[in-house]
Amino acid sequence: SFFSTQDPERTDARQAFIPVQSVHFFDDGTWSPGVPAIVGKRHPTTLRMEWTTDPKKRVPIRFFGPGPEWRVLGLFRTNLHLVVPADPNQRIFLLGSDRLGRDQWSRIMHGTQTSMTVGLVAVVLSVILGVVLGGISGYVGGKTDQVIQRVIELLQSVPTIPIWLALSAALPRDWTPIQVFFAITVILSLVGWTTLGREVRGRFLALREEDFVLAARLAGCSRMRIILRHMVPTFVSHIIATSSLAIPVMIINETSLSFLGLGIRPPAISWGVLLQEAQNIQTLALAPWLLIPGLVVIVSVLAFNLVGDGLRDAADPYSH
Repeated sequence: SFFSTQDPERTDARQAFIPVQSVHFFDDGTWSPGVPAIVGKRHPTTLRMEWTTDPKKRVPIRFFGPGPEWRVLGLFRTNLHLVVPADPNQRIFLLGSDRLGRDQWSRIMHGTQTSMTVGLVAVVLSVILGVVLGGISGYVGGKTDQVIQRVIELLQSVPTIPIWLALSAALPRDWTPIQVFFAITVILSLVGWTTLGREVRGRFLALREEDFVLAARLAGCSRMRIILRHMVPTFVSHIIATSSLAIPVMIINETSLSFLGLGIRPPAISWGVLLQEAQNIQTLALAPWLLIPGLVVIVSVLAFNLVGDGLRDAADPYSH
C-alpha cells in the first residue's frame, strides 16, 4: 500500500525481533531524514540477538519514493510510497519486526486494508438484509412477519461467538485467502442484521398507515418500490448512524475470529492475523511491539464510535 515502506511478506531471519526504530528529521541542524542504524550482537549465554542503536550510522529515507508495486483500489498499478529507504537494499522497521524479520509497519498497513474492508462490506450487507427483511416484515405483516421475527429471535437467542465459531470452523481448510475473506464477510453480515431489522420493522409498522404510503399503494406501486422508494428515505439518517456504530463491532468480530485462527488465515494479513504473533507469552516478553496491532484496533474502534455517536446525535431530532 501507499503507506508501507517495503514488501510485507519479505522475510529475513537475521533481522528477527528488531525493536521499534525512530525517525530523525535533522542531522547537525540540517534537514536529513533518516533512521539510526541497528546493530545486532548475539548474547554469549542466552544466544539471543540483542539489538542496539549505532548513532554514528544512519539509514537515509525519502518521501514519495519508489518501492514495491501495488494497486490503487485494486485497479491501477503504481510503486509510489510515502516513506522508503533511500537505498533499496536497506530496510527500516518503524514498528519493529516479527520472528521472521518481516516489517511490522508494512504488515499493519496491509492488515488495515483487510480488516477495514471486512468491516465496511459486512455492515453494507447487514444494512441491506436488515432494511429489506425488516421492511417486508413490518409492511407485509401476517405470517411473513411472524416467520421473519422467529428467525430474528432464533439468531438473537444463540450467543454470537458460538455461531461465529461454528460457521467459521465449517469453512474448508483448502480455501484460498480470497474465498475465506468473502466467507467471513458473509458470516458476519448474516449474524449482524437482526438489530437493524427489528428497528426497521417497528418504524414500518407506524409508517404503513400514513397517507403517502396509501397514495403510493393506490397509484399501483409494488411493495418493494413502496418500501425502498417511499418508506426507507424517511429515516435514512438513522440507518447511517446505526451503520457507523456497527462498523467497529464488525472489525472486532473479524479480529477475534482471525486471532483464534478461525477467520482470515495466513498468508493473508489482517489485524487478527498479526495479533496471533502475540499469543506466545515468551515471544511477547521478547518483542512487546507485537501488541501494536491491538492498539491500532482500539484506536480505530474508538474513532468509529465517536463518529457514530456524532451521527446518531445529529440524526436524533430530540437531541437539539
